[in-house]
Amino acid sequence: MPRQRSVDVGLLLISFLLYGFIGFGIARYETTTLLLTYYSLFIVYGWIVFHAGESQTNFWLMASLAFRFVLLFNVPNLSDDFYRFIWDGRLLASGYHPFAEVPSFYMAHPNEIKGIGIELFSKLNSKDYFTIYPPVAQFIFWSAAKLSPDSIYGSMVVMKVILLGAEIGTLLVARQLLAMMNISTGRLLIYALNPLVIIEIVGNVHLEGLLIFFLLLSLLLLYRRKLIFSGLSMAMAICAKLIPVIFLPALLPRMGWKRAAYYYMIAVASCILLFIPIWDKEILSGFYDSLGYYFKKFEFNASIYYLVREWGFWVYSYNIIQTVGWKLALVSSCIIILLSYIPFRKVSESNVSSKDVDVTLFVRFLFILLTYYIFTTTLHPWYVTTLLALSIFTGFRFPVIWTALIFLTYTGYSKVGFQENFIAVAIEYITVIGYFAYELLWRKKHTLPA
Repeated sequence: MPRQRSVDVGLLLISFLLYGFIGFGIARYETTTLLLTYYSLFIVYGWIVFHAGESQTNFWLMASLAFRFVLLFNVPNLSDDFYRFIWDGRLLASGYHPFAEVPSFYMAHPNEIKGIGIELFSKLNSKDYFTIYPPVAQFIFWSAAKLSPDSIYGSMVVMKVILLGAEIGTLLVARQLLAMMNISTGRLLIYALNPLVIIEIVGNVHLEGLLIFFLLLSLLLLYRRKLIFSGLSMAMAICAKLIPVIFLPALLPRMGWKRAAYYYMIAVASCILLFIPIWDKEILSGFYDSLGYYFKKFEFNASIYYLVREWGFWVYSYNIIQTVGWKLALVSSCIIILLSYIPFRKVSESNVSSKDVDVTLFVRFLFILLTYYIFTTTLHPWYVTTLLALSIFTGFRFPVIWTALIFLTYTGYSKVGFQENFIAVAIEYITVIGYFAYELLWRKKHTLPA
């Protein structure tokens, strides 16, 4: 066996064992073991990405799917969000609107609704909050409840299979985009083999997998001048998770007013059609309350917000999230609008040359999403997978650093609960922002603001 093949097989086996261990053998509060396993995976990932030749790309892409398959049947041990997904799905399957009431409401008369009882309720991390998941997500939850009505585990596997399908779709779409941009398909390994992506999307059942697939598909269709299908795909991304709304303004400079207006009309009309099956008067109040919770109560792994909060404690002697959360969102929105319209100068990578693809659009999306994350009050590890997916079409690599360091946020868990580790948060943001500044100011391979 040639030496390179022996190395590949060895790395493959090591990765299989590590993914199996992190999926089936480690509790969230076992911090030292968890970090050692994750960063061992990250070292293997880095070695492969740096050393894999073009001829090895297909081998490692298939391996990346195999790693995801390893986590297809584990019960997530790092996140319990999927229990809320199943809760919403069972409500829908029984004819109840998921936005109508908070979960605790149904405990006055438990088990009146099939599958809605103490067993599932006790596992929820949001017992007194309205759901915030839009219609495409709710359809996934409903499908899981219909296909496995009596088993939490079965419903979980159904959702994982759907997310695995979305990940396969993402790899296929991204490969076509890279080909259109004359970029080596080896670049795809940066996303495909990333441990955070593998663990958080299929392993921990997070809907970023759907968001990324539909977002990249919308861009591929846009570059192929299929506006109707691109707009529909963008609507699917928005209705999987609401975040892609922030990208819409950036399409105007590229498309012009007439085509952009047509595109927006398609996307908005598609969103309305997607919302119709779950539309009810409760959805307005439910969404309003959910968004209010997000900006006024939730706080985790923030950057600028934590600095502002500390200033608030110093000046007012209490947590000012009730008043500052929406203000930071407003500032973020203004910056996003600015980033959507300011001129960018093209400084293309030497191997990027295409008249069909505007590389600057990916950089705009990257900067827009980074802005949102910097100003948000809540940034979970799986959020940055979208940033990583966008980065493979640009020369920026700070999202790779972020996927490594954001895993430090899991150090806050213990057997008795969660206490955020602010040292880990400081290390994360100082390093990521520092590396981003280095790429922005000193490296000359990017498409940058003029």
